[in-house]
Amino acid sequence: MARKDRVPNPPKRPVQAPQRRSTPATAADAERRKRLLYIVAASIFAALVVVLAALLIGGGGGKSETALLADAGCTLRSFPAQANEPDHSDVPTLEAKPKWNSFPPTSGPHFGQTAVLGSYDEPVPLVQSTHNLEHGAVIIHYGDDVPEAEIEAIRSFYEDDPNGLIVAPLARLGEKIALTAWTAPEPRPGDEPDRGRGYLAECTEFDETAFSTFVDEHRGKGPERFPVEDLVPGGG
Repeated sequence: MARKDRVPNPPKRPVQAPQRRSTPATAADAERRKRLLYIVAASIFAALVVVLAALLIGGGGGKSETALLADAGCTLRSFPAQANEPDHSDVPTLEAKPKWNSFPPTSGPHFGQTAVLGSYDEPVPLVQSTHNLEHGAVIIHYGDDVPEAEIEAIRSFYEDDPNGLIVAPLARLGEKIALTAWTAPEPRPGDEPDRGRGYLAECTEFDETAFSTFVDEHRGKGPERFPVEDLVPGGG
């Protein structure tokens, strides 16, 4: 028999993936997506606010000097700096009695020689210690009714970091402890001298946070400032 020619198989048709029907987005869908984006953005913003607040509080940027002192039961006042003669002719002797605008004095007329920096058992002439304030020292006075335990705490505080500090009794304060400073802006060449302001903190007991805050804020910032590292005990 004659051989029949084999008929080739027809080519396979390519398989196509099933087609999905798409539904056009409605205005309601767009509105839902917009609300979702707003919610996500608001959540991120709220989280950033919480983080920044925590950083500020943790970094000590939260409370002011006045608030920190108030927490310890202390009051803080400031006074315009009083004028004084550069040659100290307005206070020629240790017995002179200038008219200051605060007690203890925080600025103004003073004797030509500073008091020796240190911790004292006897009163220091105010006309001398005011000169120390002008150089950037901080003076801590305590009244004659302050308990001995509080005085010891003050002395211990002084000994931990004595540069630029004077600690001395001042009977008229009674039960109070007073911290004084004379603070002025950093002088710049060509500017008129700014005598700044005097600062007085009054406390009824020793508080390390309050005392440290006051000292850190004012020490070394007098109108005739000296570097704190140069204001060593035994010097002026």
